[in-house]
Amino acid sequence: MKRVFLIILDSVGIGELPDAGEYNDEGSHTLYAASKSEYFSMPNMARLGLFHIDGVKEKFPNMDTTGTFDGSIARLGEKSKGKDTTTGHWEIAGIISDRPFPVYPNGFPGEIINEFEKRTGRKTLCNLPYSGTEVIKKYGREHMDTGALIVYTSADSVFQIAAHEDVVPVQELYRYCEIARELLQGEHGVGRVIARPFIGTYPNFTRTANRHDYSLAPGLTMLDQLKDAGFEVLGVGKIYDIFAGKGITDTVRTENNADGIEKLIERMHRDFCGLCFVNLVDFDMVYGHRNDISGYAKALSYFDGQLPRIINSLRDEDILIITADHGCDPSTPSTDHSREYVPMVAYGRMIRKNNNLGTRDSFSDIAATILEYFNVGQHVEGVSFLKDIING
Repeated sequence: MKRVFLIILDSVGIGELPDAGEYNDEGSHTLYAASKSEYFSMPNMARLGLFHIDGVKEKFPNMDTTGTFDGSIARLGEKSKGKDTTTGHWEIAGIISDRPFPVYPNGFPGEIINEFEKRTGRKTLCNLPYSGTEVIKKYGREHMDTGALIVYTSADSVFQIAAHEDVVPVQELYRYCEIARELLQGEHGVGRVIARPFIGTYPNFTRTANRHDYSLAPGLTMLDQLKDAGFEVLGVGKIYDIFAGKGITDTVRTENNADGIEKLIERMHRDFCGLCFVNLVDFDMVYGHRNDISGYAKALSYFDGQLPRIINSLRDEDILIITADHGCDPSTPSTDHSREYVPMVAYGRMIRKNNNLGTRDSFSDIAATILEYFNVGQHVEGVSFLKDIING
């Protein structure tokens, strides 16, 4: 009964890509930035080989990288254009995006906003790039007084709608997001429409765990191929949203990284054959975008502390792959994602130890590898490294 557990440490990049300058991300290295905090500690990932990876070992000269490690490792480049969540996850699943999703540094055009207001029957506020916590602080009281929706974006390709749960019930907010998703196609096909409900009283507003992402539907991914071949594809966290539900056979939402890890371990104790695809979002959403270096370090250390529980739940034929979808360096002036390489750490009883695959061209090599492990014909991008990491 073969199983693969694919964990995305959302935004844990490991150094600028060669084209980082085109994205104003020169010098970015998310993992190294977090390591500057006194709260940074990752001994378990170190044992699996994280600090032996190209671009990591050079930044951590005090780490002992002369000894052995327990996994197979690689540094993955990104072939797709862009540095957002959707692009990164889609490439991991086998899709190379030739052009980035549109962004709106000056807000969305009038024709989009006017049509959105017409279809929802509500006026809008803001329509600018904004921090999610700051936008509700500035516009939350006016929203509560008028019922107008807070519409904002970021440096990412997102159309975000914030609303107080007492003013706009969560299901109604979701319906407004579905309207926006219908509008935002083609030229204005943003990567995600995001519901951002919040609660509280001015000025102490707090975002809730009822966030919901509405992505564009991807083309053929490894998820579709696995599902069509009869395998289960379990989504944990925002995986279902990122892929618009395509190729997912079972999904569960998570409140935070801790909840995501618990949901993962619950699924590791299930009998199933297929892929469990997990996104741990706090690194990015809670710490990276807020330039919170210590918070980022604590989140990495927490994951590392839980890693033995994950490893101990693996069965003989299980493969664990830990990677990321982009960077979000918390030490830079920008609060945006950063264009970075990502780590690939594979572990399991069948996985070779002390095995460094060097630098590979694309995140999509993960998709090719997983499909080969399940003996599913590959119809996605990527070059499998399965034979390079399996013993025997």
